[in-house]
Amino acid sequence: MTVQGTEAPGRIDDSRAPVALHGAALVADASGALLWPAEGVLAVADLHLEKGSAFAARGRMLPPYDTRATLERLAALVDREKPARVLCLGDSFHDRRAGARMESADAERLRALTADAADWVWITGNHDPDPPEGLGGRSVAEFRLGPLVFRHEAQPGAVGELSGHLHPAAALALGGRRVRDRCFVTDGAKLVLPAFGSFAGGLNVLNPAIAGLLAPRFDALLTVRGRIHRFPRDRLSPDRGG
Repeated sequence: MTVQGTEAPGRIDDSRAPVALHGAALVADASGALLWPAEGVLAVADLHLEKGSAFAARGRMLPPYDTRATLERLAALVDREKPARVLCLGDSFHDRRAGARMESADAERLRALTADAADWVWITGNHDPDPPEGLGGRSVAEFRLGPLVFRHEAQPGAVGELSGHLHPAAALALGGRRVRDRCFVTDGAKLVLPAFGSFAGGLNVLNPAIAGLLAPRFDALLTVRGRIHRFPRDRLSPDRGG
């Protein structure tokens, strides 16, 4: 796994940024994936496959291509990085019936992805406590490797923790305009990944649900137009009307 990127204060003019977490040298990618080059790990959170079809079943019509779009982005990432291990940090499927609603071509593509990986791990989430069978990979409640633990929901006080669930996003003034986008958020002890799914939204990192889990000083790494922008908490803004 080859990684490039240079850390600098404020804007990082690259699609990647190094992140130190509990002694591990990680890399945040503008795709929303987290890389651990030394261990050959690629981690993504909250794919929410078949969210569109779940909404359609309840009468809320969304374009039915979210699963395909998400899998195309993930397949391109896996092909580029060639990781030894892929970790999906929960809510990979929008609900327990997602596998049954998935189009056969999308299911085949997912099976091909999991078959090509040396180790594909589905970490269970609140939307998918029982990931669909027959799509490959293995399912665990959490995954520990070296000094780090990967799980779906962050736990107060945990150290060396990577999680998803909260779909972090950050807002601020950048280049004379207001920007709001998905982000990684870290205080050096834990890191929350952005949602990778095409239809997944984002919760402002200043919301107590996220900020309350972190130390008073933390950084947000925004994934804006294919680049990473890193900013400390005091540069961030709450949502308008929030």
